Amino acid sequence: MQEINLPKVVFGTSGLGNLYVTLSDDIKCAIVAESIKYSPKPAVFDSAGKYGAGLALESLGRSLAQLNANPSGVLISNKLGWFRTALKTPEPTFEPGVWRDLKYDAVQRISYEGILECYEQGNELLGGGYRAELVSVHDPDEYLAAAKDELDQAQRYRDILDAYCALNELKRHGKVKGIGVGSKDWRIIKKITDDVKLDWVMIANSMTVHSHPLELIEFMRELEMRGIQIINSAVFNGGFLTGSAYYNYRLTDPIKDKHLYHWRELFYGLCADYKIKPADACVTFGLNAPGVKSIALNTTNAERVSQNVALAYLTIPAQFWKEMKACGLIDESYASTYL
Repeated sequence: MQEINLPKVVFGTSGLGNLYVTLSDDIKCAIVAESIKYSPKPAVFDSAGKYGAGLALESLGRSLAQLNANPSGVLISNKLGWFRTALKTPEPTFEPGVWRDLKYDAVQRISYEGILECYEQGNELLGGGYRAELVSVHDPDEYLAAAKDELDQAQRYRDILDAYCALNELKRHGKVKGIGVGSKDWRIIKKITDDVKLDWVMIANSMTVHSHPLELIEFMRELEMRGIQIINSAVFNGGFLTGSAYYNYRLTDPIKDKHLYHWRELFYGLCADYKIKPADACVTFGLNAPGVKSIALNTTNAERVSQNVALAYLTIPAQFWKEMKACGLIDESYASTYL
C-alpha cells in the first residue's frame, strides 16, 4: 500500500454513531481526542455511512474540527455503500433495533454511481477539510446474500465490481490513497481479490483465538505475499470471548451452544492460571495472525482508548499458547511462529 503506514490499532467509530447506546457530543469528542493522543501519526479512524446513518462520520468530523486536528495527522477510512436519507418511520429501517436516537435513515447504494454518491456524502458529513482517503465497499457479503436467485446474485456481484471501478478512478485521480474491502465472510473477500486489485482488506469475526480455519490462514498468507495489508476486526467474536451472550452478533443459547460455553470456560480458566485478561489474549492472537498489520478496536469510553492501544504491545508467555494448543483451544496445526 503506497504512502500509507497503518498503526497497530485502528479506531473503530461505530460508537460515534450511537451503536446500542446514545453518547453525548462531549464524550465522542473525548474519545477522538484520546485516540489522537495515544496513536502514532497518523491516527487512523475506520467509519462508514452505515454507522448511525452517517452520524459517526458527522460526529468524527465535528470532533476533529473542535480539536483543531490537522488533517494530515489523521487518516480516515470510509466503508461505502449506505447513503443517508430522510427518516420517515418511527425508527430507521436499515438496521432496526441497533442504533439509538437517529434523525436519519439510510439506503443501500452499491453501483458505480451509488458508491460515488456515498463517497461525496461521506466527505460532506465529515466537513471541515477532512475527507476519507481509504475507501471500500461495505459488507458486500450481505449485499450478495440478499439476492433472490442466482441471476440476481450475478447482477449484484456486477454492481460490486462497478463500485470498485468507481473507487479505482478516485485513486487514479489522487483523491484517495487506498482501496479495500470490509466483510464478515472472508470467502467473499477472496472472491473480490481475485477480480479487483486491493490495497487492504478488513476481515471481521473470522480470525480469532476461537476461530481460525486453515483455509483462511492460507488465504491470509497469500494476501501477505501479494502485499495486501490486513486489518483484523471483531477479534472477540462479537463480544462472546469477553463475556457477552452474543457470538458474532447472534444471541447464544447455553444449551444449544454448549460447545461455545465450554470453550470459553476452559479459555477463562487458562487465562486465570496465567493472570492474563481474556481480552489481552484475543488481541495478541488476532494481531499476530498471518499478514495482519492492524487491529480495529471500538470503545464508547474515552478512558479505555489508552488501554486499547496498550493491548497491541503486550507479550503473552509462550507457555500459555502451548497449553491452549494442548487443551484443544487452538488448532494443533496453527503455526507456533504466529504465537
